[in-house]
Amino acid sequence: RLYTEKSFYSDLQETTYPEILRSKMSNVVLTLKKLGIDDLVHFDFMDPPAPETLMRALELLNYLGALDDEGELTELGYQMSELPLDPQLAKIILVSPDYGCSSEIVSIVACLSVPQIFLRPRESAKLADEAKAQFTNAESDHMTFLNAYFAYEQVPPDDRKKWCWDNFINERSIQSAENVRKQLLGIMQKLDLQLLTSDRKGDGSFSFYDIRKVLTAGMFMQVAYKERSGDYITMKDNQRVSIHPSSVIDSRPQWVIFEEFALTTKNYIRTVTVTHVDWLVELAPHYFDLENFPECEAKFALEQAYARLAHTSSKRA
Repeated sequence: RLYTEKSFYSDLQETTYPEILRSKMSNVVLTLKKLGIDDLVHFDFMDPPAPETLMRALELLNYLGALDDEGELTELGYQMSELPLDPQLAKIILVSPDYGCSSEIVSIVACLSVPQIFLRPRESAKLADEAKAQFTNAESDHMTFLNAYFAYEQVPPDDRKKWCWDNFINERSIQSAENVRKQLLGIMQKLDLQLLTSDRKGDGSFSFYDIRKVLTAGMFMQVAYKERSGDYITMKDNQRVSIHPSSVIDSRPQWVIFEEFALTTKNYIRTVTVTHVDWLVELAPHYFDLENFPECEAKFALEQAYARLAHTSSKRA
């Protein structure tokens, strides 16, 4: 990139910030815990991150079940550390066999681990949108990735290059996703995780209900709620956000989980899937603890969901 001499001396930093100061620490903390290093605050990092960053990472891992309340690695945490993924994605893979859709979840995680698979060149934006529409699931960007990947797998290898070109799919990215998926399947085999599919007919008729529930089990900390005003507010930190224009979701659902928080001209959430408040209180009651929950419209909805859950549990008993 070009810049003026004045900018070089007055605007640019002396050196780039080290990667560890710009990255999420949850993966680093999980690896250190696996190596038996417990005193993270006094660990001899070359560029030590802020103690608050370490505490946030420990808190996230505790909510995910990777660490117990004493900060010790759990069995689930050990399995998560074996997967070279963000802990939330690792959790999604580990719980997916319980819902009978581990094959679909691995495909989704593989697509999330590579550069964007959908192309949208400015000069062909309308055609690209029409091509993407054939894979669209109206309630989930994650499911849209899955549909596109499944369609790619059905194409004979010799025809895939042309298929990607015709459907505005980034060939290099989807090939990378294929390689990532193979590696993850190898690790799952090592961890004795079952590879199950909800596509009983083999025609792409997946159980969207189960897949969305699994996604919620790992991403319950990245939830946004639509207030009466129509604005979306993220849970706990109360950030006002909008669903990114690239999302396939345009129905403005009440509750959504999201993969990424992007700050551009405004606060956007990207890669979004519709979820249900009842799933949140069922799968993560430790996170949605009403005693420590800030007062907001979402709290009332959570209280109602807890009441429904208690009523259902008493009927079963």
